[in-house]
Amino acid sequence: MPYGYNGKILHVDLTSSQFQVEEPPEAFYREWLGGSALALTYILRQTPPMVNPLDPSNTLILADSVLTGAPLAGLSRLTVAAKSPLTGCIGDSQCGGYFPAEFKFAGFDALVIRGKAARPVFIWLENGKYELRSAEHLWGRTTGDVQEILRTELGDKRIEVLQCGIAGENGVRFASLMNNANRANGRTGMGAVMGSKNLKAVAVRGKIKPAIFDPEGVKRLARWGVENLKKKDVYMLSQTGTAGGIAWSSNTGGLSTRNWTSGTFEKSQAVDGATINQTILKQRDTCYACMVRCKPVVEVQEGSYQVDPVYGGPEYETLFSFGSSCGIDNLAAVAYANQLCNKYGMDTISCGATIAWAMDCFEHGLIRPEDTGGLELRFGNAAAMVQLVEAIAHRTGFGDLLAEGSAQAAEELGRGTADLIVVVKKQELPAHMPQSKPGLGLIYAVNPFGADHQSSEHDPAYTFYPDRAKQLGQERPQPELALNEDVVNYAFVTQCLYASMDSLNICQFVFGAGWQLYDPNQLVEVVQTITGWDVSLQELLKVGEKRINLMRLFNLRAGVDASADMLPKKIFQPLTGGKSDGRSINPIEFEQARQVYYKIAGWEVGTGTPGQAKLEALGIGWACNPNNLTRS
Repeated sequence: MPYGYNGKILHVDLTSSQFQVEEPPEAFYREWLGGSALALTYILRQTPPMVNPLDPSNTLILADSVLTGAPLAGLSRLTVAAKSPLTGCIGDSQCGGYFPAEFKFAGFDALVIRGKAARPVFIWLENGKYELRSAEHLWGRTTGDVQEILRTELGDKRIEVLQCGIAGENGVRFASLMNNANRANGRTGMGAVMGSKNLKAVAVRGKIKPAIFDPEGVKRLARWGVENLKKKDVYMLSQTGTAGGIAWSSNTGGLSTRNWTSGTFEKSQAVDGATINQTILKQRDTCYACMVRCKPVVEVQEGSYQVDPVYGGPEYETLFSFGSSCGIDNLAAVAYANQLCNKYGMDTISCGATIAWAMDCFEHGLIRPEDTGGLELRFGNAAAMVQLVEAIAHRTGFGDLLAEGSAQAAEELGRGTADLIVVVKKQELPAHMPQSKPGLGLIYAVNPFGADHQSSEHDPAYTFYPDRAKQLGQERPQPELALNEDVVNYAFVTQCLYASMDSLNICQFVFGAGWQLYDPNQLVEVVQTITGWDVSLQELLKVGEKRINLMRLFNLRAGVDASADMLPKKIFQPLTGGKSDGRSINPIEFEQARQVYYKIAGWEVGTGTPGQAKLEALGIGWACNPNNLTRS
């Protein structure tokens, strides 16, 4: 009998309105685990790499894992994958909340979506049953409204809804998918893919809970987590959430400010977690079965920027993108911008960073008032920032151009504006700065779906958590700011770990190689306890490595090669002010590190191409032959 999973994957062709249930063997689940790796096996075979991402033949995958929904912290995560409309590369994004667990309880491990409906529809899954229903009455409605309407219409307040939002309907290239109106599959534009299919939402409800191999073992691990939470550094998330690191990052010169001009924001305290706690915090929320409770819920009842707690609250990345990166210290305005993104379904990182780029261009005279409809896009202008968030979601005025993302907008504008974009593979960088974490910067560059701060462990963990590094065979911590072979090797191994965790759909605040609650060896124990499989850490790392290689192959066939593994110009220019004044990434060191990465990964040095021998060694030799992959 299957432990931890249902053994059923649901396929739907929206063009023909036909469903099909696939029942893969146990070996399939053991090989891919779920999540990102599982999704790739369908995308590689079903999505033509050169297809327009908004074409009906772009396959969209929602995937749980063999762990999702077990009663243990950090196990309610969902991967959504497709070709990205923002980058043209593989798109991949994770979310938390209650939807992932409820999706599993509805009876399915994954949902494979192809085609395009003639009119707006939503998918309704309940206890193994499935159907398409009209969503014409939902089109153009905000995420909070859609969630409330569907719960009322379907007669159950515990229904969970994953939806594309108005931004996804309008094809905003960094549109997110939202569940509970405040949890996002934020990155790579998966909301635009869903919207392009006339699919408004997926609603789920169920009571089908897969059997667990060792229920008492899961209880033991859960008790350990409760008993040790306050002893671990992750406990800070229970107090101030991710926002608690804003002022600290600024004080150490690691908070991107005014579109990556500086690492220090002189007014960082105004948008820090401690200030949120003292002013606008209403409560702290959590995900299914998790005791960490890292999620802020805020409320603002007065002034120009009133914020409804339905839409959650701003996280670290949002406080950077709409706050320090735009030079804005108005906490209510930043919280309101976060609300708009959650209300309309947009990635806060790309949205805020694109606006910060536009402000930088305006300050340099490269974007003019006649381009912006008269908006004075100067750093610190909170009103202009908020106005642009609305305009982007609805694709009106200057917002229509910014809805393409900063890279595409710069290409269309010209005038030297491309020199100020801060992207990798056309995706805007998250807050954590390569100038302070060079190994992380390398992963930004080589990561298949663009810059991502959750695709490897951050550099300081190698020094501060040596026992966890040793579990991964890493026993030579390096000096701060080093970018040598040891740093590259640590970056690659932890990238494989995090790739496996994105396939197991594990929360990286709960499991990891650094400050998290559980360590890598405990992750292995969790997999063994839930599934009954005698897996090892090396087996999990291998799944992660397979996932990275398959993503790389998809990109190469989509025309994205090693030339895209590059950091933006600004990262090689000296920062100004604060403790990181004058700091930059050395381009020669970076290029040497990039080639070392290719060598460690087993790819061709220079081209960064996975060879057939490497793929065969990983057990994915079938991916060597394009004829084994795509079919339209």
